[in-house]
Amino acid sequence: MELKEQVIRMARKAKQASQKLAKLSSTVKNEALLKMAQVLETHKDKILKLNHKDIVLAKAKGLPLALIDRLTLNEKRIKQMCGGLRQIAQLEDPVGKIESMWRRPNGLLIGRMRVPLGVIGIIYESRPNVTVDAAGLCLKAGNAVILRGGSEAINSNIALIDALSEAIQEVGLPGGCIQLVRTTDRKAVGEMLKLNEYIDVIIPRGGESLIKMVTENSTIPVIKHYKGVCHVYVDEEADLKMAEKIAFNAKVQRPGVCNAMETLLVAEKIADKFLPVVIRKLQEAGVEIRGDEKTCKISPNVKRATEEDWSTEYLDLILSVKVVSGIDEAIAHINRYGSHHSDAIITNSYIKSRKFLREVDSAAVYVNASTRFTDGGEFGLGAEIGISTDKLHARGPMGVKELTTTKFIILGEGQIRE
Repeated sequence: MELKEQVIRMARKAKQASQKLAKLSSTVKNEALLKMAQVLETHKDKILKLNHKDIVLAKAKGLPLALIDRLTLNEKRIKQMCGGLRQIAQLEDPVGKIESMWRRPNGLLIGRMRVPLGVIGIIYESRPNVTVDAAGLCLKAGNAVILRGGSEAINSNIALIDALSEAIQEVGLPGGCIQLVRTTDRKAVGEMLKLNEYIDVIIPRGGESLIKMVTENSTIPVIKHYKGVCHVYVDEEADLKMAEKIAFNAKVQRPGVCNAMETLLVAEKIADKFLPVVIRKLQEAGVEIRGDEKTCKISPNVKRATEEDWSTEYLDLILSVKVVSGIDEAIAHINRYGSHHSDAIITNSYIKSRKFLREVDSAAVYVNASTRFTDGGEFGLGAEIGISTDKLHARGPMGVKELTTTKFIILGEGQIRE
């Protein structure tokens, strides 16, 4: 069978399944999610074995360490995936919820009801956990999902999807509700992106080049974020011990992810006191510092930053540092060079914290906390299907509710329009 026909058949199957999923009760969906977690645990050894195969191949190809880290599964990460499924099962089901009702002068009752999006296509790289998170979230929201992971994770994704498919079959759900494109042929992505007759939305997760390719070629609506150029601004009224701790965590805890800090902004009134301490600690952790002129004067052992650095997502132990005059310059810098993902202010000033929250144009804006928390699980969403920096439909981590839309419902008593 030709590749195009294979993808079309999957899409048709998903469309049919989505119509059944939309009518499922919360009880049945939750039963399926719990079974998915149980079967994943049962197949843990097989999953780890196939994931190891992917890791060996990735290392042989010389893929970046950050990508290999995203690719790697272990018992802890499988446990987290299972925990995510169980947490999703405990979440309130948004489908069928009536969010508001109002009565018109003619007596009509008009409201909004939450309904599934339908069929979701997810195109992603590296992270096998996306396979599980996406399947669970889409199922809870009553959507069918077609998954197309990266070639570097093909064995891991097949092992995971086989386990999930076994679980949904055991509870009697249609096989088309969770499907994986099992070829590494990139042409499959091109075929998916044209199937707007069957697929309702595309969500890409991965590098900027992948997301741009999907956005430029899709005839289906796309929800996305291109990159995560995240900032931490240390205000002159900050608790410097807190600021040091947060800055270190935001950069070092896991540098290869989109919510890691890429630029540290420091108010000039405390730069002489704060920068030598935090730069030394970051350098001891292996971080390469690239600073502006003022930073280089304070800490001569750092590399001079270029204009390009301010808008670069390193996904590595590299950090840009800039001394700014105060909060206004910090906000202006973030809004100019940032990616509208996640940005934080460290301050004890209530007025400045509220100003930062209002004026920074990002999907997640923090006061006195690390940007590393921008995650569906950390936000109490159970998991996430991605982080959107778009302004339409969804913004920030996308959980179950963000995988639904609304329709108007109108209750009448025989009214006609005159």
